Amino acid sequence: MTKLTKFSETISNLQELPKPSQREDYEKCEFVNCILTDISNLNFINCSFKNCNLSNCNMNNVKLQGIEFVDCKLLGLNFFKAKDFAFEVYFEKCLLDYASFDSKKLNKSEFKHCKMHEVNFTNADLSKSLLINCDLYEALFAKTNFFLEKTNFQKKGEPNLSSPTFN
Repeated sequence: MTKLTKFSETISNLQELPKPSQREDYEKCEFVNCILTDISNLNFINCSFKNCNLSNCNMNNVKLQGIEFVDCKLLGLNFFKAKDFAFEVYFEKCLLDYASFDSKKLNKSEFKHCKMHEVNFTNADLSKSLLINCDLYEALFAKTNFFLEKTNFQKKGEPNLSSPTFN
């Protein structure tokens, strides 16, 4: 299977990515104002998504390595369907309500100023993660690994909190 790579491109106002007939990689690409419903089987490496809507997007077998989401609407995303190898994501000012990170290893992931109502972190590994000023109303943390010495929960204007607040 031939590999197509898009490198250092800015992709704006896209409604849907073309379905690849070959394996397709996006490396160091910037997606701006895009609305995407299916990113299955694609590879995203060191890319950024800005002001995009990926709500309920199909993510089966997608590779997310070094991915930054800024000001994005990501309602109901099932991140647990993404490839585990090299999974690394950063979120800033995103709407992540109802997203699921079930059993996902989120080491070194960052969540800054995000609304995350009813997010599912069941069995997830949040050790070494950073959560700053996030609204975690009714988020589910069953059997979640915080390793509190390394997970950094912060609220605006406060230093690192020793444990998360859930109200």
